[in-house]
Amino acid sequence: MRILIVEDDPVLSDGLTVGLGLSGFTADAVASLADARAALAHSDFAGVVLDIMLPDGLGTDLLAEMRAAGNLMPVLLLTARDQVRDRIAGLDGGADDYLGKPFDLDELAARIRAMLRRQGGRASPVLRWNGLELDPAAMTALQDGNRLRLSRREFAILHALAERPGHILSRAQLEERLYGWQEDVESNTVEVHIHHLRAKLGREVIQTVRGLGYCMAASGPVPG
Repeated sequence: MRILIVEDDPVLSDGLTVGLGLSGFTADAVASLADARAALAHSDFAGVVLDIMLPDGLGTDLLAEMRAAGNLMPVLLLTARDQVRDRIAGLDGGADDYLGKPFDLDELAARIRAMLRRQGGRASPVLRWNGLELDPAAMTALQDGNRLRLSRREFAILHALAERPGHILSRAQLEERLYGWQEDVESNTVEVHIHHLRAKLGREVIQTVRGLGYCMAASGPVPG
């Protein structure tokens, strides 16, 4: 899952980028509303961690713009303004969650997973499909009860495909899930990861749709 962090404190921003990366997210960070608007216009994110007090305005203004435009992307407000009235205003203004500073990084990661799960219409924290079980919190995968040894990026690709079986994701869309702005992308990196996943899961699990991308066979996930 690719997350946009909008935070002007460079130490906190770097810590969030690294920490969320260790929790399985691909995190990109900007320090202003202007840069956040540009990032949202040109990149595909699953959600936003948004500070309220920014150098060029309030994060709640960006949130209001997103909601007025019909943008349903999950947004978690992250701020030192943690009075009850501030939390109420943020949530009533369209935020999906609110976390005051200081905070625990593991709690932030859990809150992000929860709001993305709600966005996807799922209640269960575990994805289940045809004997495959993925736990995004623990970054573990089971196939017919057997633990799979997956790299972080293999897990990210499998997670992306298993969220919507039968839905085709292009190579570019998968690269967006795997790599942040500062990371170099090799030309065949997705193909290599897909090859490794098929060796571990069986070739029939991930299908290639020629000229379009990859998908999981659409036999339907088991409700969680």
